[in-house]
Amino acid sequence: MLSRGSVMSLHPINLISLLISVLLQIHRASSIVVPSSNCYTIDNTSHIYDFTSWIGHPFQYDGKDSDTVVRFCKDVESRSQTGYVDFGRFYTPEDFVAGSGDVNFVQGFYNGDLTNCEQSFDKMGRTAQVNIRCGSCLNGACKGELGCICSVSYDSSCSVIVELAIPCVKNGPRVFEGFTVGFHPRSWEVVYNGMTQVGFEKLHHEFSFGTEQTRVSLYMTAISAVSRLVGKPIFKVNPDEGLEVKLSGSGANGSPPTTLSPTMLILDWRCMSFYRMLIYIYLLSSAHFLEFYFVIFAGEKARDAPYEVSIAIPVEGYEPIEFTLAKMCEYRQDRKEDAARGWATFGVLACIFTVMSTLFCCGGFIYRTRVEHQHGLDALPGMAILSACLEAVSGGGGYSRAEDLNSTFVNQASWEQQPVSGQASQRTTEVKYGSI
Repeated sequence: MLSRGSVMSLHPINLISLLISVLLQIHRASSIVVPSSNCYTIDNTSHIYDFTSWIGHPFQYDGKDSDTVVRFCKDVESRSQTGYVDFGRFYTPEDFVAGSGDVNFVQGFYNGDLTNCEQSFDKMGRTAQVNIRCGSCLNGACKGELGCICSVSYDSSCSVIVELAIPCVKNGPRVFEGFTVGFHPRSWEVVYNGMTQVGFEKLHHEFSFGTEQTRVSLYMTAISAVSRLVGKPIFKVNPDEGLEVKLSGSGANGSPPTTLSPTMLILDWRCMSFYRMLIYIYLLSSAHFLEFYFVIFAGEKARDAPYEVSIAIPVEGYEPIEFTLAKMCEYRQDRKEDAARGWATFGVLACIFTVMSTLFCCGGFIYRTRVEHQHGLDALPGMAILSACLEAVSGGGGYSRAEDLNSTFVNQASWEQQPVSGQASQRTTEVKYGSI
């Protein structure tokens, strides 16, 4: 039990998570799940009655020529010495509806024996209608008992009406009738008539979505007269780390769904290891890179059990709608936004590096030209280092500076003038000896 001081000391985010968890627990306790059998009904006040434990219970009425037997939510029979005649069988919850007046519920039994009844009631053979009263018969029978048949009447030889009195079970929660949730605009695989269907009432491994399913679209419809009562959905993930979940769409904003214009609830979920969230914190607070890499590889481990995502949709004046979706995480998934963000970061860093390099080269060139009085390629920063590297690689034939080129031209000029002086002295000698 949390004390007042401990609650006040909680971080706001943790406090919000705690409140959502409490709300979801309340919703889970009061959420409406479709009964395990088709022997249930909803009364005129939208409260559900589950008669699953009554299936097959026999009620017998002793008549003059034959006895009538009602096996609850199974069939109606007329038994005599010559045998029995079947007056229909019970099939779907649509055959169990609310009544009116003194009759609380009405059960329909169809597809009985065809003998001499081939053309009756849409060619369904013999049929039976059981009018159920909660309590006792009008004549005071069935007091203190499990129930009994009050009367039996025949509309024809192919149709029988039975009045049955039973002690009705306690009514269940109030159902938001006409509300559906499905994977298509006109389907109701998840929620039908305000009740969560089997497979989505709790975590089922066989109903889980695969790892590659990164987005699930749910369509919600409701009767237009009560659609404004639907609120914004909330969700909870169990376990609360390793799966990133976001809700979007018109259904997430609380738009009222109708049968003509369903609202869409988009569930965007991606697998990410819990350790991935700790990596960034660890980078900022520690410099032990070996431990950091260990954390990365530990976070890549796959999870065998599916994640449980419980979604609760509050409805004003009714019990909330709650269903569970399961998601497998066999490997980690990265968002496309994350990849785009990485390329954007790389582009920004590349631009910054290019601008800084350009400014550095221009600044160095101006400095060496104005201060060190160097010209041409010698004024570029780093040319001395590049020249030394080229000379080391080429074995001595590196970059020659300007003064080296000038000295080469001087030597070449002096070398080319030597034969000229030699010819001049030779001519002088020849002239000298020629005069003799």
